This record gives sequence, structure tokens and C-alpha cells, in this order.
Amino acid sequence: MSDVSYKELSLNGLWKNNPAIVQLLGLCPLLAVTGSVVNATGLAAATTLVLVCSNTAVSLIRNIVSDAIRLPAFVMIIAAAVTCIELLMQAFAYELYEILGIFLPLITTNCVILGRADGFASRHSLAPAAYDGLIMGTGFGLVLVLLGALRELLGTGALFANMDLLFGPAAANWKITVINDYPNFLLAILPPGAFIFTGLIIALKNLVDANIKKRQAALRARPVKGAKRVRVTGNIS
Repeated sequence: MSDVSYKELSLNGLWKNNPAIVQLLGLCPLLAVTGSVVNATGLAAATTLVLVCSNTAVSLIRNIVSDAIRLPAFVMIIAAAVTCIELLMQAFAYELYEILGIFLPLITTNCVILGRADGFASRHSLAPAAYDGLIMGTGFGLVLVLLGALRELLGTGALFANMDLLFGPAAANWKITVINDYPNFLLAILPPGAFIFTGLIIALKNLVDANIKKRQAALRARPVKGAKRVRVTGNIS
């Protein structure tokens, strides 16, 4: 389809139709592994790569695969992409791979990925499909990293701890201690903290959207300069 708007795709993936805080998809890994920035970044990168690869492959075969085997074929493509990502993480970030554990293979069942493959990539050409995967993965990943940063900061008083697990020895000194002698706030790190902070992020987005709508409504209601309303009664001869 040639009428794809990349600007609209960007707005949808990053804000209007964000898979994490609007569609509320992929909540299991969102809540489970965002106890720190490094965990959230690792899962965000893996999910984005799988989205781009699966959308690209689905777009390439969209005119070949029949409707009868469309969904099984999509699942096989996603599973193959997830397996490749797992092997890469085992080779280059094994400790982080072990920390993420079962949530890496569970990317295969992430509704975000299958939904974009079936709802968008199977109906569009290669470039829009790949861009949709990239922008949807980026939107999902940004929420992951934001949630991980909030939980790590309020839970430990520091940020970017153990970033060497993902970026190697060069990132060993990236840790920033925001509050010295901080008494760990365990609730922020545990799953209940993930629910609380996710709800706050969703509430903040809804508040921003409501303010935007109010401003747009006020602009539409504002009278145009120079225009006058004239009431005419009776007949004009």
C-alpha cells in the first residue's frame, strides 16, 4: 500500500497506540523484568529486533502464504527470530541471558509481535512493515526502560547498575549513585511496584492526552478574527 504515512506510524508506535501503555500488550515481561535499567534495555533490544525481523519476513511472504497456514507460518517466523536473538545473547551477554531467563523465549508469544505481523506487515510492503516493527519496538522499549529506571532509582537510589552485563567491561563504571546511603525500597523492585508504576505512567499519559484535547477544543472554539455574525430578520428588498 502506497498511502502509508511514516509520521502517523511514528506517532502511533511512540504515543497514540503504544503497545505497552495503550494496547496493554506484553505486560508479563513488562512487569517481570523491569527491576533495573539493564534488564529492561536487554529485553527492549531483543523485542525490537524480533519485531523488525518478523515484520520484514512476513511482508516478504505475504503474497505467497495462503490464509489456511498464515498464522502458523507467522509463529514459526517469530520463533526462528527469537531463537536467533537467544543465541546472540548467549554468545555476547550470557549473564544477562540467564537473568532474563524464560522471558526471552516467551517473546514468541508476545501479542505485540504477532499482532503487528498479522495486522500490519501482512498487508504492507517491505519498507513500511520494517519501519512499523522498528517504531513499535522502540515505543515498547522506551516504556520498559522508563519503568526500569523508575524502579531501580526508587528501589536502590542508583541508576545504570551492572550495565556491563549488556555493553561489556567498558560500561562497568556507568553506575550513577543518585542518593548516598539510600535505604532500599523493596516494594519498588518487587512485582507490586511494577504494577504501581505502570499504572502511574498510564495515568500520566491519559492526563497529557486530556490536556491536549482540551487545548485543541479551545482552539476550534475560538472565533476567527475579522468574522462577524449578523442576524437578519424580515425581508430584504
